[in-house]
Amino acid sequence: MQRCIEYARDNSLTLKQAQYGIDLAKLTDKQNRMTRLPSLSGSSNGGLQFGRTIDPVTNSFDNQRISFNSFGINGGATLYAGGRINNTIKQGEVDVKAAQEDAAAAFNDIALSIANAYLQILMSEEQLVNANKRLELSQQQLEYTDKLIQAGTLPVNDRLDVLAQIANDEQAIVQARNAIDINYVNLLGLMQFDPSTEIKIERPRVIIPADANPEETTFREVYVSALGTQPQIRAAELRMESAEYGVNIARAGMLPTLSIFGGIDTRWSSASKIIDQVTTNFITQTVKINGVDVEVQFPSQEVTLKNNPYFDQIDQNFGQNVGLSLQVPIYSNSRNRINVERAQVNILNARVQSDQTKQLLKNNVQQAIANARAGRRTLDSAEKAVEASKVAFENAEKRFRLGAINNLQLITARNTYDIAETNLIVAKYDYLFRLKILDFYLGREIKLD
Repeated sequence: MQRCIEYARDNSLTLKQAQYGIDLAKLTDKQNRMTRLPSLSGSSNGGLQFGRTIDPVTNSFDNQRISFNSFGINGGATLYAGGRINNTIKQGEVDVKAAQEDAAAAFNDIALSIANAYLQILMSEEQLVNANKRLELSQQQLEYTDKLIQAGTLPVNDRLDVLAQIANDEQAIVQARNAIDINYVNLLGLMQFDPSTEIKIERPRVIIPADANPEETTFREVYVSALGTQPQIRAAELRMESAEYGVNIARAGMLPTLSIFGGIDTRWSSASKIIDQVTTNFITQTVKINGVDVEVQFPSQEVTLKNNPYFDQIDQNFGQNVGLSLQVPIYSNSRNRINVERAQVNILNARVQSDQTKQLLKNNVQQAIANARAGRRTLDSAEKAVEASKVAFENAEKRFRLGAINNLQLITARNTYDIAETNLIVAKYDYLFRLKILDFYLGREIKLD
């Protein structure tokens, strides 16, 4: 049974889904922690400008087609956000633990279901053994009846009663085999095994614990233990704690946020030019000096421009910036206040869910104790019924051999004994499962031997 439970833990789709819930909660927790680190981003753009545009390098107006290109790296970090980051991280930690408890609760449910299916197989196999024994007894009775008929002690019609009983016994064998097959299918389904797979469970020695006494088991004993061991209780408490952090997170939206930022950037433009060469020319002009024409030469420089190289511009236009940013919420259409009120309602809802979970556990514990006590009483009465019907059957056999009763009366006594044995098998396994449920709520390991 333990191997069946372990296999289901590794292959159950329900448990895999629960594990994915844990993984998602861990990713959210990781993301929350990363918000403490600075952010860094790079940017680049390029294009063409037409008509009267502003040169992105010189900031002058030009009426021409200009190619441009720029690069930048910007970073920032939050210095203070009203405790939002710290509370978000704490909430993420709690949510991971809650997801883990949910997975543990799902595993417990599957483990109990597998234990029940396992016991159902054991019960069906035991019923099959008894059905085969009853068939053997009926066949022996048929042989004995035939001898008495041949001896003239019994009428021939008595043989029909025994044949009918043999048919009933064969039907019981078929029913027991069908029950075994169905219970195996249930077990394979719980384990996520291919239904066509052939498996055979081990048959441990099933013993009802001698010291088990549900009548002495108190509700408080079981309930207090269950509160400390049942993962769904812990999960509900963790979600209530998470909701409390949610209020602090919502209140942070009403507080100022202080951030630091910085960046570097550079750019290039096809309109950027540099001096290629300077040519000096002399211009001759005639001027009068004291009434005399004199030729005077004036120097004139002619500048030739060329394109400013790409990487030279990138180097020349390199710039940096750093600063602080303070954001103070003044009015946000009551969004922050409503978020706080919503978070407070979430606390109330989480508290109600926790109370519901505890109430459900309380009901389940009460039901488990009542079922165990009823199972004990049913088992006791079944044992008495077997003892009484066995004595009656043995007496009927003696009377039949003495000719005091007929075959039909003997078969009736044996059927009563068979029904009592079947009821005892059912009562035994039902009581054993009820005890395992009590062990489960008491935090004990589920095992058969």
